[in-house]
Amino acid sequence: MTRDELILNNLGLVGSCASRFIGKGIDYEDLYSSGCVGLIKAADGFDENLGFAFSTYAVPSILGEIRRLFRDGGAVKISRTLKEKARELQFVKEELEKDLGVEPTISEIAEKMGISISETAQLLCISQPVISLTSEDDDEKQIDVPAYDEYSPIDDRLSIEQVLNCLNENDRKLIRLRYFDGLTQSKTATILGVSQVQVSRREKIILSDMRKRLIG
Repeated sequence: MTRDELILNNLGLVGSCASRFIGKGIDYEDLYSSGCVGLIKAADGFDENLGFAFSTYAVPSILGEIRRLFRDGGAVKISRTLKEKARELQFVKEELEKDLGVEPTISEIAEKMGISISETAQLLCISQPVISLTSEDDDEKQIDVPAYDEYSPIDDRLSIEQVLNCLNENDRKLIRLRYFDGLTQSKTATILGVSQVQVSRREKIILSDMRKRLIG
């Protein structure tokens, strides 16, 4: 699968990740735009020979860019050039919709613009208007309400699995015994052939490292 296909086929993953942060002070449009940046970075760095699915690799990258948005104060920095190109894309999109009679696909827009699918996806993110998720009328005051995201547990598991893949075999086994199999430190120590104190110390180090990787 090509880089552009990876991006195009996983835009839904960006939406899933971005929806986890709805109601936390940053517009969904900005969350989605940052997530797209993470998706593109993941597509650029993905190596299928590593032996795991692209989604497993992409989720931490997407979440990392979204969390970076919060650390940077909640504003996506978009250059004037990109804004102008996004306006051009929006015009092309509207013209294509008139000609075709239906909303054009990302591939059709990319072909008309003479740019890649990944760049088209990024520009679409920039050009999307901010839409209230809770009001039915443009004049109606928006009320933010908490919403359960059914994909959050899946995203969390994918993020954890990705971080686990970065650990050495012994550390990975320790974490799986403790947190996936639910064993005590004493039983884990017996299986690993070390002392309970060693398990306790090593576990704290591993968890601290995993936490840093997950935060991004």
